[in-house]
Amino acid sequence: MTFFRPEARAALWRWREMIAGLCCAAIGIWLVLGPGFLLAVLGYAMLGVGGVLAWLGYQRGRFRSPDGGAGAVQVDEGQVTYYGPLTGGSVDLREMDSLTLEGSMFPAHWRLAQRGQTPLLIPVNAAGADALFDAFATLPGLRTERMLATLKADPHQAVVIWQRPDAAPQGALLH
Repeated sequence: MTFFRPEARAALWRWREMIAGLCCAAIGIWLVLGPGFLLAVLGYAMLGVGGVLAWLGYQRGRFRSPDGGAGAVQVDEGQVTYYGPLTGGSVDLREMDSLTLEGSMFPAHWRLAQRGQTPLLIPVNAAGADALFDAFATLPGLRTERMLATLKADPHQAVVIWQRPDAAPQGALLH
């Protein structure tokens, strides 16, 4: 027997890190306001850890989208692999040249470009796509807040989220 509807359970699971952080911060506040100084020190530490965990959980919750898309994503030791019904492939994050959100496709797709390979297109709602948040966070100079705002805005064209600084601009002419 289940006490939650599937939609409510999915919403709670989406925001699980933020809920855990808020609970940790609430226990920290309780310890700070509690009986003694020794517990107040532990309470301040829990309050800080809970605040950081809640902030990170908030960012991850904004990145996640409901599963149900085509294919599955696996991230292993700096390599992103996509197993799709029609296409697939892998990209090494250290050799990646650009990350683009293709809003013109339905659903939107992440486009991971690597020199010498065809770009890898991954639906934002593919199974395991929430692991891409940590993978993308390792890209040097990536602005996470900009990526999350673009994902929420649901653009109807391609938006370059990140590009390697030493890579040639996309669409640049050689002459």
